[in-house]
Amino acid sequence: MATSSDLGFFLLVTIVKVAIILWVLLTAIAYLTWLERKVIGHIQSRWGPYLVGPHGLLQPLADGVKFLFKEDIMPADADRLVYWLAPFIAMVTAFLSIAVIPFGESFELRGHVIPLQITDLNVGLLFVFAVTSLGVYSIVLAGWASNSKYPLFGGLRSSAQMISYELALGLGVVGVLMISGTLSLRGIAASQLGFWRLGGILILPRWNIFLQPVGFLVYFMAAIAETNRVPFDLPEGETELVAGFHTEYSSFKFAMFFMSEYANMVTVSCLATLLFFGGWSGPVFGPGWLRVLLPVFWFCLKVFCFLFFYIWVRGTLPRFRYDQLMAFGWKFLLPLGLANILVTSFVLAWIHS
Repeated sequence: MATSSDLGFFLLVTIVKVAIILWVLLTAIAYLTWLERKVIGHIQSRWGPYLVGPHGLLQPLADGVKFLFKEDIMPADADRLVYWLAPFIAMVTAFLSIAVIPFGESFELRGHVIPLQITDLNVGLLFVFAVTSLGVYSIVLAGWASNSKYPLFGGLRSSAQMISYELALGLGVVGVLMISGTLSLRGIAASQLGFWRLGGILILPRWNIFLQPVGFLVYFMAAIAETNRVPFDLPEGETELVAGFHTEYSSFKFAMFFMSEYANMVTVSCLATLLFFGGWSGPVFGPGWLRVLLPVFWFCLKVFCFLFFYIWVRGTLPRFRYDQLMAFGWKFLLPLGLANILVTSFVLAWIHS
């Protein structure tokens, strides 16, 4: 039975973990915008931000101050309650999913085992999918509440796009669930620790990417569409919809939509790392404190690689037409995901027979 001191220690550790993760996430989001502008600038033979601070490193701070002090304009005929509620829904759903993401091994402190995540749910993957799927409501509500045709078109596009690609997103990870046999994100990552051996020689890490390459491709393409990023950023199509669902938003409410998009990118990259690339697995050596920090470093490095790929794709590929977007989801990704599940089931049945 837990004592009051155990409960107090648990609450203190939880508050500290929430504060640290929020600080790291907000900082990562701020400098992800800087990184994106820098990388795309170099891809297009431009400088990118370089005036505010050395190499433009203070540009995210300047942008945040600008958003805080810009005039907040609301359309005269907007639904005020829903108009205000939409960006908060977007931000809450984007940040809430981080609560179940494990980013390292557990460690012991004063006789207590401290997992490096806010909370460990045995259905963590299901929780992430449930929370992130609610994010589409913010986009639809923002488009409808603005009482303007361009945001309404963006909201309608987004709802159709989310429904289409959420199916493929779920199918892409079913193969991983069949192999690992758990919905716990920590359990899925732990099942990939170690190496496959042939004749006593280390061959490959036990990452699911080697068992589920098709599932990974389906997942990651669908995830890019789910986060409304190039080449699937049709809800924000600047060429025909001005800015899509947030055309009528300004000041910090616009920044909240912006932050939620980048938070969703971080969540997708964390899930890809946990599901397909072994989570925090990597070379670990040295004293005890280094053995705690190195897995976190490997996890962050893998997440960074996925975020860089997001930026690289944006600087390289053009936007799809809307009919191409929907056809790609229903006619290519969905059948491919179903075929991957079918083949995986046959292989597992053959192995266990």
